[in-house]
Amino acid sequence: MAESDQQLYPSSSIPVAERLGWNTITAYGAPGIGAGYMYLLLSLYIMKFSTDVLLIAPAVMGTIFGISRIWDAISDPFAGYLSDRTIHKLGRRRLWLLISILPIALTFMMVFSPPVALSGSWLTVWMAVGIIAFYSAMTLFIVPHMSLGAELTSNYHERSRLYGLRHVAFTIGSILAVASMQLFINAEKEGPLVVRQTAMNLSVIASIITAVLIAYAVWRLRERDDFQGRITGNPYHAFRDVWRNRHARLLIIVSFVEHVGAATIGVLTLYVASYVIGNPMLGPAIILAYMIPSTISVPLWLPLSRRFGKVRLWIFSMIVTAIAFGAMIFLPFLELESRAWWIFTAAVFAGAAAGCGGTIGPSVQTDIIDYDEYLTGERKEGSYFAVWNFVYKCATGVMVILTGYVLQFSGFVPNQEQTMQVQIAIVLLYGLFPFVCYLLGAWLFSRFTLGEEEYVRIRLVLDQRKRESETAQ
Repeated sequence: MAESDQQLYPSSSIPVAERLGWNTITAYGAPGIGAGYMYLLLSLYIMKFSTDVLLIAPAVMGTIFGISRIWDAISDPFAGYLSDRTIHKLGRRRLWLLISILPIALTFMMVFSPPVALSGSWLTVWMAVGIIAFYSAMTLFIVPHMSLGAELTSNYHERSRLYGLRHVAFTIGSILAVASMQLFINAEKEGPLVVRQTAMNLSVIASIITAVLIAYAVWRLRERDDFQGRITGNPYHAFRDVWRNRHARLLIIVSFVEHVGAATIGVLTLYVASYVIGNPMLGPAIILAYMIPSTISVPLWLPLSRRFGKVRLWIFSMIVTAIAFGAMIFLPFLELESRAWWIFTAAVFAGAAAGCGGTIGPSVQTDIIDYDEYLTGERKEGSYFAVWNFVYKCATGVMVILTGYVLQFSGFVPNQEQTMQVQIAIVLLYGLFPFVCYLLGAWLFSRFTLGEEEYVRIRLVLDQRKRESETAQ
């Protein structure tokens, strides 16, 4: 059934009982500040930190990220399934949030604090273990955290509000990561040892703050007891159900395509600023030009999603993002003084559109999880978000691997002016590649049919089943 334009649940008509309080939204979103900071700082700087400071070959770092993605093929689904199966007085999600605190803090510090005495193969091993362990630790947090959001409300539009505020929190963390980039840029002028010390200091501070924010969420949030024990079978059956869910299957493909394109902003922006724009000091400003509109556009996307529908609005945002990134391919052919203004303008439009994906995407995913309950009678949010988290990591890994090999084989030489061949290779990855990815994603997602009208019908059936079950007891 196609998505209806009918405004079935206008914001003003949402019953007070179904609206989430700000205490709940704040507690849910707060850890996103720390997680957003860690994820983006790792995406933004780990490649440059490794190649320019630690002097590890780009292809080697690309291989490390490739190995980490293979490990994620095991850890993400396993963590999601265990989260679904957990029965504990803290709940099946908050227990895992609590467990994740120490591993996240220790592994993040490990990645950004390699001992100065290490070099060669031992340094490579240190970074490989640190990166793989960090992403594994983050899985213990991200999958249960996203799953918990799916349980906090069943209202079609209220969950967009919840995930919209979560997106804002993650973006605030990302903006702080960009601000930290200025510290790294300043440190690079003073030498590798200063960069190492800066990285260690920031990693310690970030780890402590993230630990406090996750603990706050565990303390403040509550879970639904009736969702515990609502999954049967084994991991194979759970993930088989995910793939058999036609809405989930389509969104898995769309998410992979979209995230591959989105990963360029984190992986390549510093390279574009340094070697195409010719001014590394602009790198953080370019990312801020993307992040700030992504944050402040959220209040705009929420009412528009009620007016035009979540699915149609997300498709529109993908097309806008494609056009914005596509404009980047002209950078090497512009006058040097015009390149900065060009990329800033494109970044603003891409960022504003990204705010829609960050707000609407998880909300649509949660609708799909309710559709799975409609089909199977089970609640396996962890299994679903594990798959989507795995897709996100795979997409980012593909982009990092591709970047490493393209840079190395195009003739890239660290800390030197690059040839036109290298500059073109960089902007093809930065502009043309995401342009194609986002257009393909929009075309694929136009086939998605779980809109508001269909969701309301499913929700009525689920609510009726719950009433019948309570009556039978």
